Amino acid sequence: MTELAHILVVDDNPKYLEDALPMYGYNVTTATDGLKALKVLASKANDIDMVLLDVMMPNMNGWDTLKAIRTSEKTKTLPVIMITAVSEEQKVVSGLKIGADDYIVKPFILPNLLARIEAVLRRSNWNKNSQKTVDMSFVSDENIEELTQREKEVLSFVAKGASNHEIAEKLFLKEVTVKTHLNSIFKKLKVSNRTQAVLLAMQMNLITE
Repeated sequence: MTELAHILVVDDNPKYLEDALPMYGYNVTTATDGLKALKVLASKANDIDMVLLDVMMPNMNGWDTLKAIRTSEKTKTLPVIMITAVSEEQKVVSGLKIGADDYIVKPFILPNLLARIEAVLRRSNWNKNSQKTVDMSFVSDENIEELTQREKEVLSFVAKGASNHEIAEKLFLKEVTVKTHLNSIFKKLKVSNRTQAVLLAMQMNLITE
């Protein structure tokens, strides 16, 4: 890719996203609270394509940070995805009114967040100049063998973060049977792990979020 989206991750514990997002083709800058985020934006606003903004942070919370982003001429149109806890979900409507472009509730599944990032970037001005998509370099050009209904059910639970044991309980299967289904899914989709399988399945509309 000649151009990569640059994401500002604002979170008091950013390591997971700081490590994960570059694997999918994104440049990442981090800030551990709202005040630090605003300092980054003051000096690098033109370099940032999107903000992932956690709500609960020290010094300045996500809602106040979002208000500051939307009142600045430099950043008022910058795409922002809020990251909220389940207990804060009732405040999401207020956040959307303030100007958040989307939100995701913790604990989230990485493929779900990647899909939201891609969708918001697609709607943003940034995407008019560069057709950025999630890196799918692991996808083969060969035809994909169709998944069975049971395999789709297993993969849907994987997308929700369920373990093999949890999937077995929900589908009334043995855990070894779940592993067999997963191996078959990986083989059919020509991928090597759960994240790649979910990403590809979502891209092909085999499962939904």
